[in-house]
Parts: sequence; structure tokens; C-alpha cells
Amino acid sequence: MGIIAWILIGLIAGAIAKALTPGKDPGGCLITMVIGIVGGLLGGWLGKVVFGVHSINGFFHLSTWIAAIAGSVIVLLLYRLLTGNRR
Repeated sequence: MGIIAWILIGLIAGAIAKALTPGKDPGGCLITMVIGIVGGLLGGWLGKVVFGVHSINGFFHLSTWIAAIAGSVIVLLLYRLLTGNRR
């Protein structure tokens, strides 16, 4: 159930990460959802490895959302680095 919860949180966290990071993204809505899901999973994994917390404390815990948004911002910045200005 932890992975499914991180996917759901990641969908929302991807939109929040895109709103928080300035600049134009080469991807659309689908890319934002994928970035959010991957970022949510990355945030959950990093929280578990680095801070030693469970993969998900609860859907409404602040630490869960911070980890998901931070992971989404990391993935979004990596995506921007890799894609650059391909227009």
C-alpha cells in the first residue's frame, strides 16, 4: 500500500513542484504526472534511506508531502538538465 500512496501523492507533488520551480518546462501534463510519480517514489526512498523513517508516515503528514515535493523538484530539475531547450 505504501507504493500506491506515494504514486497518488506524487501526482499532486508533481504539479506543486512545477509551480514552485520557475522556468518553462519542455513537457506537458503527462510529463508532469510522470515526474511527480517518480519524484514521490524518490522522496519516499530518500526519506527511508537518509532519515530512517518509514516509507510513508501517513497521507496527511507534513513530512510525507515535503519528501514527495522535494523528490519531485529533484526529478524536475534533472529532467530540465537532460532535455535542455529542445524546441
